[in-house]
Amino acid sequence: MKNIETLTQEAIALLKSLIETPSFSSEEDQTALLIENWFRQNSIPFERENNNIWAYNQHFDKSKPTLLLNSHHDTVKPNQGYTNDPFKAIERDGKLYGLGSNDAGGCLVSLMATFTYFYDKKSLSHNIVMVASAEEESSGKKGLNSVLKHLPELDCAIVGEPTLMQLAVAEKGLLVLDLVVKGTASHAAHNNPDNPIYNAMPVIQWFNSYQFEKISEVLGPVKMTVTQINAGKQHNVVPAECHLVVDIRVNDCYSNVEILETVNKNLTAQITPRSMHLNASSIPISHGLVQAGIALGRTTYGSPTLSDQSVLSCQSLKLGPGESLRSHSADEFIYIDEIEEGIQLYIKILGDFLKQ
Repeated sequence: MKNIETLTQEAIALLKSLIETPSFSSEEDQTALLIENWFRQNSIPFERENNNIWAYNQHFDKSKPTLLLNSHHDTVKPNQGYTNDPFKAIERDGKLYGLGSNDAGGCLVSLMATFTYFYDKKSLSHNIVMVASAEEESSGKKGLNSVLKHLPELDCAIVGEPTLMQLAVAEKGLLVLDLVVKGTASHAAHNNPDNPIYNAMPVIQWFNSYQFEKISEVLGPVKMTVTQINAGKQHNVVPAECHLVVDIRVNDCYSNVEILETVNKNLTAQITPRSMHLNASSIPISHGLVQAGIALGRTTYGSPTLSDQSVLSCQSLKLGPGESLRSHSADEFIYIDEIEEGIQLYIKILGDFLKQ
């Protein structure tokens, strides 16, 4: 098998190709072909469903637990503030610019290089499955969640997202609610004690002031934010309904079901969750993956941003080269040396963990 230096250079070349191949969520078919080609060139059998590609280590053993390595190859659409061509891989001053370079192309190619390094290794404590997934940015139905049914039971996972190679040991979940507050339609000139906009005011105030009791040591409190409000179409008509959208970031002390039950219990409104599966996730500090990272000087923290961790039921660690603040930004970039360091650290962490 190739050495780390060769794999690193080939990973950077793959990232450049990925940048120059548009791959918006649900439109990743061409980047999927590039990922297929990586596995072919390294003589690694793979499977594909829709735009998800996955592969197992050569000496897969059903009696062993399985570690998932995952990152995504879809991107958001380019920020309007771009000054570079978002679909051109530009290397300048140690940076590699381009859409998806940081989120999450650098993580993906680093994990693919790491998987390839361990692919033919014998006597590992865990099996390894590498999944390059689609539709992460849109939380789509044909992403990682659709692949899980094809995989063996997962013991733990590393999800590649930009964390500066620090250890995100917990991640907030997401619950988005659509609320309809009812009232009575009328002419604005007439007295109406049942104006739905006024009825919505205590609902909005509840979201602003309610505090969930359990506070996570890593993720802090649950955060609820009213982000949209819509009611009425003309100045002289009181509408029959006021519509609200609420964004709730859930810590690892609660499930989305528990949060929804509390909201329903406290409010009089028609409440509809957009989805229930984007739950908070975490991994104990004592877990071997985390301890292997800490031994290399990595720090632990809780992440407020969402990833494909939310669809996993196993313990998972978010870890990858690049910086979250660059994601979805204009002139997105990743440092070349972040990829080089990322591959080295992934290999060191897994080398320690897979000996257990």
